[in-house]
Amino acid sequence: MSAVPDGKKLVRSPSGLRMVPENGAFNSPFSLDEPQWVPDGECPRCMQCDTKFDFIHRKHHCRRCGRCFCDKCCCKKVALPRMCFVDPVRQCADCSTVSQREMEFYDKQLKVLMGGGTFLVTPGTSEKSETMTCRLSNNHRYLFLDGDSHFEVELSRISSMQVLAEGSSPGGSTSRASGMLLQYKPPGSQDSQQLRMEAAEDKKVAASWFAAMHKAARLLYESRDQ
Repeated sequence: MSAVPDGKKLVRSPSGLRMVPENGAFNSPFSLDEPQWVPDGECPRCMQCDTKFDFIHRKHHCRRCGRCFCDKCCCKKVALPRMCFVDPVRQCADCSTVSQREMEFYDKQLKVLMGGGTFLVTPGTSEKSETMTCRLSNNHRYLFLDGDSHFEVELSRISSMQVLAEGSSPGGSTSRASGMLLQYKPPGSQDSQQLRMEAAEDKKVAASWFAAMHKAARLLYESRDQ
């Protein structure tokens, strides 16, 4: 599975150019499908400010939600990596705000996850932990865990994730993430297994990685609920 080449191809859609995997089955688990555009005949007015469309007030579709807006309500062009667009695309105010927030994940947290870290890993109900490095694969589909043994966890098969935190720090500031519990289903199995990960060496790096995984989990659940 994870050894399949990450070949990409350029495709043109009504919304713009997209760089997508040659095999659609290997899309990033964070990706979103393009929305169906609201048909022109069903939106005579802007769906935000109610301006009537005419020769002067032209109609535009938001590339993220597919709804119709006037130029004033859909004027921002914002990067939308979750739909694999090559260039920034036109989005309404609400969608552009969401997309801009998500860019922090792609610019920062995703790099943290792919950079990886060293953790104490305890599989299932075992009482024995193993020191392993863990990183996100280049195609964002797997967690690779390497130590004396090697195994992979497919992100799309993670059913739940819980971040473990240390006790609150002085001054009442937010406590630092110290570990993580994953529930996932191995390939070919419908039975869930548990994986416990705790900081091994650099606790600051581990805390950043756990926080990035927490953000990744939120995007995963959004993609599933699409």
